[in-house]
Amino acid sequence: MHRRTLFALSLLAVASSAMAQGYPNKVIKLQVPFAPGGTTDIIARTISDALGKALGQVVVVENKAGGGGIIGANETAKAAPDGYSLGMATVSTTAANPAINPRTPYNPLTDFTPIINIAATPNVIAVHPGFPAKDYKGFLAELKKNPGKYSYSSSGTGGIGHLQMELYKNLSGTFVTHIPYRGAGPALNDTVAGQVSMTFDNLPSSMPFIQSNRLIPIVVAAPQRLSQLPNVPTFKEVGLEPVNRMAYYGIYGPKGLPREVVDKINAGVRKALEDPVVKKRIEETGSIIVANTPEQFAAQIKAEFEVYKKVVDTARLKLE
Repeated sequence: MHRRTLFALSLLAVASSAMAQGYPNKVIKLQVPFAPGGTTDIIARTISDALGKALGQVVVVENKAGGGGIIGANETAKAAPDGYSLGMATVSTTAANPAINPRTPYNPLTDFTPIINIAATPNVIAVHPGFPAKDYKGFLAELKKNPGKYSYSSSGTGGIGHLQMELYKNLSGTFVTHIPYRGAGPALNDTVAGQVSMTFDNLPSSMPFIQSNRLIPIVVAAPQRLSQLPNVPTFKEVGLEPVNRMAYYGIYGPKGLPREVVDKINAGVRKALEDPVVKKRIEETGSIIVANTPEQFAAQIKAEFEVYKKVVDTARLKLE
């Protein structure tokens, strides 16, 4: 290699190391690629204050909705790799949407630096109280009897709620019209208001409405029945195991993030999760705290992307 190139690379390494040692020395942005009110937003805001204390700098949560999470995720991918522009990594932005949308402007496996998976969360189909059925058997019978009569909301086209519901429809032989929103918050609001018959959403954002009887849970994607919803079966129980996948909520940065910065953020999140208030708030939503290594999170993202790519190819799913 040319001497000048070697010299330039060594200078870059020294500068990167110096930057990392002084990190952080200003406000950190944690971007949520959906509108306020959804699970991604809930997890981000639950962790941000404690993470800021652990790192010694303020962590500001910003929402950048649109494109089923693609717009916000792309902004994180294109940010400077200095640790001051981070993003919430979700199954929608790193697996489901890229798997179904050929126009996704980033590669989920190469354009980010995975840092940590904060928590895994169950997903749920929940209906408006005015829906004729209140349990899974009745729900399925109603959909079979009236194809096309009902609609469902999701956090956006190509998101996990969209892809999992389309997979459910494909496997169960039912048809429900998709109504995409700019995040789970607006989707839930319209479902609770009766504008849409049902939603496929992550449990944490749906749970307050379920607890207040404004939504009725029908079936969940979880390893086993949840203590919060003991009477609600899993997709596996009703014979639809391919739909029985949980979501993840992690933090990533742009590609090229220095390892020292990655390690500091990873350690900061772990410390934040030791706060009993933070831990309790996350677990109360039905989520399971993960707090893994960057390598483990990278492997999860890769595995989930491959699963949804296979789902899309096998079921021949396409964007509407």
